[in-house]
Amino acid sequence: MLWENKGPEHTEATAAAALARAKELGIKHLVVASNSGSTVEYFLDQGLTLTCVTHHYGFKHPGENEMEAATRQKLKDKGVQLLTTTHLLAGVDRALRLQWGGVYPAEIIAASLRMFGQGVKVCVEIACMALDAGLVPYGEEIISVAGSGRGADTACVIVPAHSHHFFATVIKEIVCMPRNK
Repeated sequence: MLWENKGPEHTEATAAAALARAKELGIKHLVVASNSGSTVEYFLDQGLTLTCVTHHYGFKHPGENEMEAATRQKLKDKGVQLLTTTHLLAGVDRALRLQWGGVYPAEIIAASLRMFGQGVKVCVEIACMALDAGLVPYGEEIISVAGSGRGADTACVIVPAHSHHFFATVIKEIVCMPRNK
């Protein structure tokens, strides 16, 4: 399924497509990128193990988390697993680039995945991050949902690998994504 353009206006339809595909394939684990918590709300109460991956503390402002404490608690109360940690394809490589310039391996991998769109890059990244945190099962297909900024416009079926075996990750399907990146 292709959306003509990227953007948060596709969040509801992306959620519906991801949930439908999860049901068709019998997938029980869903990983969603959400910094405010609003995107993950589309997936609540669906009988799935739901993991919400947020930006790390300090992503926007030093020492601060973008998701409000009340929202974090509400999601936890609904059974959502929250993962707030350094991004797999950024972290120290980004620090090297910002400090000394140049491009480093993780950023090359991220740029390569962005050829499919920002959402696909984030879907792969958060799937592996969730596996590394023990929040999704090893060796199983999951649905990963992300966007090109705010909201969601991309969903993928992925068998994530741990970060130290990143290239063993398998993108089985792109359920939906924007055609124009």
